[in-house]
Amino acid sequence: MAKVVFITGCASGVGKHLVGRFAQDGYRVLATDIDYAGLKRAASEERWPEQTVWLRKLDITQKGHWEKLMSDLFSKWQGLDVMCNVAGYLKPGRVHETELQEVDRHLDINIKGLIYGSKFAAERMVSQGSGLIVNIASLAGVAPIPGISLYSTSKFAVRGFSLSLAQELKPHGVDVSVLCPDAIETPMLDLQEDYEEAALTFSGGKTLTVNDIGDAIFSRILKQRPVEVLLPAHRGWLAKLGNTVPGISFMLSDQLGRIGASRQRKRRQGKVARSG
Repeated sequence: MAKVVFITGCASGVGKHLVGRFAQDGYRVLATDIDYAGLKRAASEERWPEQTVWLRKLDITQKGHWEKLMSDLFSKWQGLDVMCNVAGYLKPGRVHETELQEVDRHLDINIKGLIYGSKFAAERMVSQGSGLIVNIASLAGVAPIPGISLYSTSKFAVRGFSLSLAQELKPHGVDVSVLCPDAIETPMLDLQEDYEEAALTFSGGKTLTVNDIGDAIFSRILKQRPVEVLLPAHRGWLAKLGNTVPGISFMLSDQLGRIGASRQRKRRQGKVARSG
């Protein structure tokens, strides 16, 4: 019988890409998003097969939504092989200039929502004695990124939670992998173009694509089940060095900020040129 995967944040970006990859690989896919209209548009645009891709609205911050949907999933397909917690939220801004509601949004969506997804999946997977939980963090959860401090904080929490959860679930036959990517070409990255506070986001080299994320999941995580994947590896280890020796981050921030600001301006200029 075909394996089952549950994915959040499927109306766009990484989640949207993963639905197609898993469906193409023969999985039965529960594709969810709080934006149900956007989810249906994605399904139509990408021509997801209706017989194997099930669309459902999900507010990941509401535990009742999780309980109902997980129960419905097991009634329909009697199992869950892979849980992909992809949905996330980011709004750039320095903390002293940020509205308090942004604190709640970052923590509720990026942390609480992911923990709910992991918990409800883990309960079912422990009972069946197998499963894989894939949590999407960020390199901003490996080294602190000023200008997007709330997002960085939430992704540090995702990473720490995932590493702890992996140890808890391993004896029960359930694996946890946390994927920590650099900037990815998604609507979330496009949003950051117009915020100078987010300049460090653009300080890397080539921006990752959703294909890069899909490749990491299918070529490494599904096959090898590592506890953590840093993408790209060289930026990941630089981030770990910066986190180990915080003074290095302070020394590099100005230089990387200037590089990022330059690349950020070029992206904006390119967008204007294309629209013109």
